[in-house]
Amino acid sequence: MARVKGGTTSNKRRKNILAMTKGYRHGAKSKKRAAREAIFHAGKYAFAHRRDKKNDFRRLWTVRINAGLDTLAIIGANGKELSYSRLIDAMNKKSILVNRKMLAELAEKSPATFERVVKQAI
Repeated sequence: MARVKGGTTSNKRRKNILAMTKGYRHGAKSKKRAAREAIFHAGKYAFAHRRDKKNDFRRLWTVRINAGLDTLAIIGANGKELSYSRLIDAMNKKSILVNRKMLAELAEKSPATFERVVKQAI
């Protein structure tokens, strides 16, 4: 029986690994062992950060809503300036179902509409 060498398969595997690390720095772009390690770490980071991204956006929306409230300077029922948490509480009590993403969008791009929503809530 003839001897089968695995050269073409190994080269293909190596080429595919290096194609995944195109644009990486130093040995991670050109050496198979370092490239495999880099791909492994990149996958771990991608998985973790897909979840982190959701938290980051929620924080961003909170900041934008609060900034929109600061420009309005509306005094709430308790005599204090309306804050993000008081607005969300008031909206929940009045059953106004507008999510934070849309509120942040309104606060940034359409302050007049945002003000109407806030006045409806308090």
